[in-house]
Amino acid sequence: MTSWHERKDFWERMSPFLFTETHWGSVHENVDCLITLMGLQEEDAILDLCCGPGRYSLEFARRGFEVTGVDVTASYLQEARVQAEREALHIEFIEEDMRSFQKVEAFIAAIMMYTSFGYFEDPRENLQVLVNVCESLQDGGKLLIDLMGKEVLARIFLEKGWEEQDGRYLLQERKISRNWSWIENRWILLDGSEYFEYEVCHWIYSASELARMLQDAGFRTIQCYGNLAGSPYDHTARRLVCVGQK
Repeated sequence: MTSWHERKDFWERMSPFLFTETHWGSVHENVDCLITLMGLQEEDAILDLCCGPGRYSLEFARRGFEVTGVDVTASYLQEARVQAEREALHIEFIEEDMRSFQKVEAFIAAIMMYTSFGYFEDPRENLQVLVNVCESLQDGGKLLIDLMGKEVLARIFLEKGWEEQDGRYLLQERKISRNWSWIENRWILLDGSEYFEYEVCHWIYSASELARMLQDAGFRTIQCYGNLAGSPYDHTARRLVCVGQK
């Protein structure tokens, strides 16, 4: 059976909920934080892995960085290309699975934003993603992963929720399993008279677990933070942000 993350219809139907005006509006400030946290310099070569419709790729390119955006969803990449052309931005967009993409020593930095890691049920495949990124970085290069950490999720967990975007409703049921290592989400989309249902399941990581994976993938030093501004990863953390340096 095709996994949820491999289904084109999932990403296309859920786009209004995944990439809201609020999400787009936060990018400018977030990129400010990324530049500071990772010590980036203008014209550095940046890999935006799982770039979606190009929120971060576009903003980095506007600031003079050399950007490559990689995603498996063709419609997202086309949306990003159209906007890049509209703004006369030079960005390389590549349609490829993150388990196979590798460009040896091509980048100074790589980012994986918005919980775009841990999708594959076989842990070896998730590790392979990190190995690929490590191989794609130059010596001293950095990878930043931004996701919902296990410790944060435990503090804010709700079994059910719903939201609305332009007359469409998304209902969610959530369950934690496998000794607090896996989350099972039931997403129900109500779009007029149409009804769609998806099982969205993925790994959830603590700071120590993700740091260990980064070490196993070849990163020498790892720092964990509670947000993109670099706050400590403690009881007040809002996200898990890990930065691994090759």
